[in-house]
Amino acid sequence: MALRKKELTDLLHEKLVIPKTECVNLVESFFDIIKDELGKSNPVNISGFGKWTVKAKRERKGRNPQTGKEITIDARKVVTFKPSGKLRDTVNTGGS
Repeated sequence: MALRKKELTDLLHEKLVIPKTECVNLVESFFDIIKDELGKSNPVNISGFGKWTVKAKRERKGRNPQTGKEITIDARKVVTFKPSGKLRDTVNTGGS
């Protein structure tokens, strides 16, 4: 099962025992802050969880798999995520 914003909001409501509307605002604000920082190409590092960074990709040549025709793939920015050691350990041991 995927963890969606609604489930995240519900879990916060259960753990923090605060109104759901406040939980919704917390989740939305949290993601807005991360999006704004990444939009400015600033890295976002959450200790014990991981780091998001924006990387620039150069223009490159590619091939259309259906036609085999060569195409040029435009330069673009991509978001990358590197998990922290703690997160990797948690994932690998199956614990929380």
